[in-house]
Amino acid sequence: MSILNDLQELEKAGVISKDTATRIESYYKGRNDTSTNKLFLVFGVLGAILVGLGIILIIAHNWDELPRGLKTGAAFLPLLVGQALCSFTLLKKHQNVVWKESSAVFLFFAVGASIALISQIYNIPGDLSSYLLTWMILTLPLVYVMRSSMVSLLYIIGITYFASETGYWDYPTDSPYVFWLMLAAIVPHYYLLLKKSPHSNFVRFHNWFVALSLTVVLGTFSKQMDELMFLAYTSLFGLFYLFGTSKFLPDRTTKNAFTILGSLGTVIILLILSFNEFWEHLIKKDMFLSEISVAPEFIITIILTVLAMVFVYKRLKSSSNKSISPFSVAFLLFIPVFFIGTFSPIAVFLINFLVFAIGILTIRAGSKQNHLGILNYGLLIIAALIVCRFFDTDLSFVIRGLLFISVGVGFFFANYRMIQKRQGND
Repeated sequence: MSILNDLQELEKAGVISKDTATRIESYYKGRNDTSTNKLFLVFGVLGAILVGLGIILIIAHNWDELPRGLKTGAAFLPLLVGQALCSFTLLKKHQNVVWKESSAVFLFFAVGASIALISQIYNIPGDLSSYLLTWMILTLPLVYVMRSSMVSLLYIIGITYFASETGYWDYPTDSPYVFWLMLAAIVPHYYLLLKKSPHSNFVRFHNWFVALSLTVVLGTFSKQMDELMFLAYTSLFGLFYLFGTSKFLPDRTTKNAFTILGSLGTVIILLILSFNEFWEHLIKKDMFLSEISVAPEFIITIILTVLAMVFVYKRLKSSSNKSISPFSVAFLLFIPVFFIGTFSPIAVFLINFLVFAIGILTIRAGSKQNHLGILNYGLLIIAALIVCRFFDTDLSFVIRGLLFISVGVGFFFANYRMIQKRQGND
């Protein structure tokens, strides 16, 4: 009401025209409607989940007392209700996002509940992996029929759980190759989201879910030569960072999921490998070219490295963006260091130097961009490297203490200088 009164006052005073006042009023009304719709969407989805779980609990409480026929009917009841809700939404409420997401989520859980109940009633054999796979395949069409981004997120969680169950926890474990086909099936929906609403919350959530899913599932392909997975992960994190700062992602900042995971993952992997133990083990291990070339870890590493190199090539070729972050090329520098480490302990020094160089270049980038977050991130990388060396070196406590004091002074001085620079510009 205060905005409306202000507009009327400005219009009477002749500061703005009636047409301008009407447009400003429409803008604020539209923004309020958008906020209300988001709130309705959140509560609608939560309500659908709670109702679905409540039905399952009520049925489960009286399950043993029901005859088989009634159990079968109860198993299909949530499925029929969910299909009826989705049909009503498509016919009458197809423009209402709250109805679409809520009904689709309800049907998503109804399918899972029906599969589990029917399997239990008729003693159908199977394991958790096959159950998750069946559930996700049956609910995939919901993403496109209902155009439901919430079901898309639940689907990504489901296929990640399936891949983890197959590759990590089942015995004997197996590589879940079908995961890649299932993930590819959701790419068209993800692409449409990026095109239609690139700055929406659903896009941000999809960025995080896809990146985390790939990070978790990649480890399931470690079977014969675990050491090669370090190469695979550095290439994956390099690919993340390059994708997160490319034209394919509208939100090309250091704050999106791909750039955050890409930079953090690269630093963590390099810090882990900055200790002597890994390289001592690598030198002692016999690695034959005939074995490496057919190992699944090597194949997945080649694929990820080639994809990341394509992005690097496009980045260097681009005339609009000639600068390149150290996180974008760290995987390329790590590859020769890794193979040097198979026969020489100098790889430990090279890894430490690489981490130090990344920290310095990040500090320099933060200073050039006048960005306190990037500046402090670089300082944290240097500090983390010093902490790692604190535990595996024979330096005296006095020298170690001086190193920590130096880093602390560096934090203070760098931030103070940046703040003074900003105040000077103002």
